[in-house]
Amino acid sequence: MLPDLELHLQKSIEKALRELYPSLEKLPPINLEVPSDKQHGEFSCNIAMRLSALLKQNPISIASTIEKNLSASAKTGLLKEKINKIEVKAPGFINFFLMPSALCNVLYEVFSKGENFGRLDEGRGEKVQIEFVSANPTGPLSVAHARQAAVGDVLANILKFSGYDVKKEFYVNDEGNQINILGRSIELRSREILGEKIEFPEDGYQGDYIRDMAQIFMKEHQVKTTDDLGKIDAVVFAQFGASYLLAVIKEELKDFGVNFDTWSHQSKVAAAKNVETTLESLKTDGFVYEKDGAWWFQSTRFGDDKDRVVKKSDGSFTYLAPDIVYHQNKFDRGFNRAINIWGPDHHGYIPRIKAAVQALGIDPKNLEVLIVQLATISRGGKPLSMSTRRGQYISLREVLNEVGNDAARYFFLMRHIEAHLDFDLELAKKETAENPVYYIQYAHARIYSILDVAQQSKLKSKHDNLDLLKEGSEMDLIKKIGFFPDVILLCSRQRDPFALASYLLELAGCFHKFYDQCRVISDDKELSSQRLALIDASKIVFANGLKLLGVSTPQKM
Repeated sequence: MLPDLELHLQKSIEKALRELYPSLEKLPPINLEVPSDKQHGEFSCNIAMRLSALLKQNPISIASTIEKNLSASAKTGLLKEKINKIEVKAPGFINFFLMPSALCNVLYEVFSKGENFGRLDEGRGEKVQIEFVSANPTGPLSVAHARQAAVGDVLANILKFSGYDVKKEFYVNDEGNQINILGRSIELRSREILGEKIEFPEDGYQGDYIRDMAQIFMKEHQVKTTDDLGKIDAVVFAQFGASYLLAVIKEELKDFGVNFDTWSHQSKVAAAKNVETTLESLKTDGFVYEKDGAWWFQSTRFGDDKDRVVKKSDGSFTYLAPDIVYHQNKFDRGFNRAINIWGPDHHGYIPRIKAAVQALGIDPKNLEVLIVQLATISRGGKPLSMSTRRGQYISLREVLNEVGNDAARYFFLMRHIEAHLDFDLELAKKETAENPVYYIQYAHARIYSILDVAQQSKLKSKHDNLDLLKEGSEMDLIKKIGFFPDVILLCSRQRDPFALASYLLELAGCFHKFYDQCRVISDDKELSSQRLALIDASKIVFANGLKLLGVSTPQKM
């Protein structure tokens, strides 16, 4: 909020310290924070407490000395125009209270930047790849995948808004044991449909969707008897299943508002010849050795707890081998940074993939792995079972059908990514203030309702002079608007969209309070025009924030 004023205050405090304590060769960092309690002003500084040990003085005494110097300088120059009051609070904070006119500069910035308000140059064009979801095409997307999809998509939006050159990627694991099990499951259901008595294996995929796929497969391949099935190679079942379910996944993600720039396939990126070439190179460099007929990657050289097999004694590759190739491929394509979004079951996999990246000669800091915790879906207060193999789980499609895209996206972002999420389907459907996404969207729709009334009354907002905006709820709303760029920066640096979802809920709260306490359209045309300007600024920030979340901005509700 007000970065120019914040910088000016920091320089003013530094100047005061140079004058007051010339013997100090090096000053501690001068940081300004925004107090959570508005009774402590708009900015607060703890420099007095940092200086206490150096000066061997009480921090309250130091703070009072600094305050007197700043108050004297505030009688002239920029501080005179912006600072209303400076106070000292125990145990040594210096709090700054701004004049309403200073806060109104926030609105001028919003009007000036419009849809670019909050946009940053934090990334400076750095090329970033975000790989997320990457679910095995063995079934519809679960809510765990849905949460990763929401986090990855919104984080990509925020990083783009923060100045990064971002590409979103889905890595399709279209080879391996899980795909073979899928193919075998389809074949067994086909035999069952034809009347054969089948004892379904415990590790098979047992959802109703497998039976549906079996019927489609039989129709496409003109299967009439079990003898017809016996003539079909196992790989055909597997390829059909993976292709069919990948199309389902793509459609689900599209309807969820998630579109990827790239779909990479393991069968192409990490084909057997590519894996062999990469492992041979690592072996030549001394990072892979042979033992007991298998090939081992020396991941312990890079901090892993044990070395890992990459090629089994039977010649087949472990999961790690193609993943090494894929991560080399990421950086070979020119990305400066790769961000992987994984589920909690992959937490133990991080050290070995980090080790692999180092062995490939890549700085491990350029690979970030974000762990998104699971989501529990409940209905009527009862958690719903989630067993992917048995098909007893709520899919993304079911959530979308029940609560809609907007509520689904917002609810999946309502907690920090490292925190478990409880998704209440009943709450997500409510059209009341209890439902946070409804509460936010209602604020946005209310803005349009106000603007419609203003148009009918032939009132226009006034952006060049906002000196009448002084009420407490007006100032609170302006301050909250001003925090938007800070929230974007926080989300970008923390790699977590939660703060933006939370911020928009707080912004809606400030807006509704302002609406309840301040009559926008009144007989005082000048005041009405200025309050309409505040309405305009609110509309811009709501729109910018909801767009980043991928949530719609309704004009009527």
